[in-house]
Amino acid sequence: MEEITIDSLTQTIKKRETHSHKGSYGRLLLIGGNYNYGGAITMAAKAAIYAGAGLVSVATHSINLPALHASVPEAMFVDWRDQKTLVQLIKQVDVVVLGPGLGQDDYAKKLMTLVKESISTNQTIVLDADALNNIAQNTSLTPRAAKKIIMTPHQVEWQRLTGLKMNFQDEKANQTYLKYIAKNLTVVLKSEKTTVFQNECEPHFIDIGTPAMATGGMGDTLAGIIAAFIGQFGETADTIYAAVYLHSFIANHLSKSNYVVLPSRLIDEIPHFMSRYSQK
Repeated sequence: MEEITIDSLTQTIKKRETHSHKGSYGRLLLIGGNYNYGGAITMAAKAAIYAGAGLVSVATHSINLPALHASVPEAMFVDWRDQKTLVQLIKQVDVVVLGPGLGQDDYAKKLMTLVKESISTNQTIVLDADALNNIAQNTSLTPRAAKKIIMTPHQVEWQRLTGLKMNFQDEKANQTYLKYIAKNLTVVLKSEKTTVFQNECEPHFIDIGTPAMATGGMGDTLAGIIAAFIGQFGETADTIYAAVYLHSFIANHLSKSNYVVLPSRLIDEIPHFMSRYSQK
């Protein structure tokens, strides 16, 4: 395995062109936030915006609208029960994030079917949290038509998806299971040493994680950063490495003076760190 280093940031994060606009930096749609889980999709959306995504829309339960706009007024809202508008929006964006706070009820599964039937071969989809749990129950919900599928499971979610118990999740076994899920798949397997697996590629890992990151919402934040980076810098492996590294790098920095690193605090630091390591 190869280690992802700080060089991934300077090689990926580009100084913004003078003649550019919000459409130059990616159109994202984030879908999630069931009745009791609005915080998850809000954190993912805020992370995407703070990581530089140009246009961010959030399809969520209508109960989340006041909190969403109070926290992230830059995000556009879509009531996820307005399926006609949602389908139109899915077809217009570059990247879809599906799963933060989505839930596992019948309507969540209906939304996953709608996304699967609407996604196209020129789009990337990031699957996180309950999107992964729903796929573990019914693999036909996997949106295989997407150009690239990125899954961001922690080890228990990966066990549900593959049947691999945590103590058997070694490099060879994890790499083998990728092809059984989808040929265009990247897996960001979250642990104390997060590892990125891709078909036909050597796995890459980071070694800068900290137990201060062990708090709710950290994975939602990572999903938002990954989507924002893809929207701006392309869907290459190097882009994903940079997003994964930045997430832990900021947390590691904050943990030097904080016992626990809250996702909201990490998100606040994203623009500062991106500016520091942007290409000149």
